[in-house]
Amino acid sequence: MIKQVILWMLFLVSGSTLSVSESQSASLLPHAAESFNVSYIQMKNAGSCSYSVAISTSCSSPRYTRDHVSIAFGDAYGNQIYAPRLDDPASGTFESCSSDTFQISGPCAYQICYVYLYRSGSDGWKPESVKINSYNGRPVTFYYNTYVPRDTWYGFDLCNSASSTSSQVSMQKWLIFMVLGFVLSFWL
Repeated sequence: MIKQVILWMLFLVSGSTLSVSESQSASLLPHAAESFNVSYIQMKNAGSCSYSVAISTSCSSPRYTRDHVSIAFGDAYGNQIYAPRLDDPASGTFESCSSDTFQISGPCAYQICYVYLYRSGSDGWKPESVKINSYNGRPVTFYYNTYVPRDTWYGFDLCNSASSTSSQVSMQKWLIFMVLGFVLSFWL
């Protein structure tokens, strides 16, 4: 009887662990930003900070692009950094199998949790990843490995997923303790 209860408990715990893992990986895919507004830049921090942004272009991207590429990124508190033009076809920016690093200044932000790229033009472009280093947070890398659609802000918003993931883990721990309590009540 006790063995059956323990096996049932392990099955329940492993099933809830799998559901948390699946929800995390699904939220890590780039998507079009339906309601993203680049004009909303919160200027509550008086200072200006510098960010190092390294963008790697996929080897399956066109050899070069003449498309205009912009970036916007920020934190969960509304601090947004925006660079309207990163591209420079004359210098070979965004060639396939290459990496380009940009120094971008903007409002001081906390941990960067979202990034969107915007592409206009007809050449096409496939970024591999975007890595952002800031003074006030740990470096963060967003993995695209897909073409950026034309005339659309496209990327990641993980600002809310961090809190929802922690609440899912808390719920999972609560469930484990409930099951353990149930098992121990029969044992004692």
